[in-house]
Amino acid sequence: MVTNKEVTDASFDAEVLKSAKPVVVEFWADWSGPCTRLAPVLEQLAVEYADKIDVVKVNVDKNPETAAAFRISSIPSVFLFKDGERRISVIGVGAKRYFEVEFAEYLR
Repeated sequence: MVTNKEVTDASFDAEVLKSAKPVVVEFWADWSGPCTRLAPVLEQLAVEYADKIDVVKVNVDKNPETAAAFRISSIPSVFLFKDGERRISVIGVGAKRYFEVEFAEYLR
């Protein structure tokens, strides 16, 4: 099983905003049941679309600056960034197909 890369307050800019590929970012916490349920879905996307997107995680408890910068008030929050800009926002848990539809433009 793939473990999506952890991104921190210190590495967010370089790993996400300056990435050449679109990056799916999950804002999560280890105590959140919904985040636990979403993890395998995002891992499947990371494996299946590795040539199109990167998938990373930001622990909101360990990285409060990044969480505050994006006004994270609900977790899981999943954002897709491209060219340094947030293009898509999804709050909550969804099936793999749901995310494939939401991110379709970036998965082709």
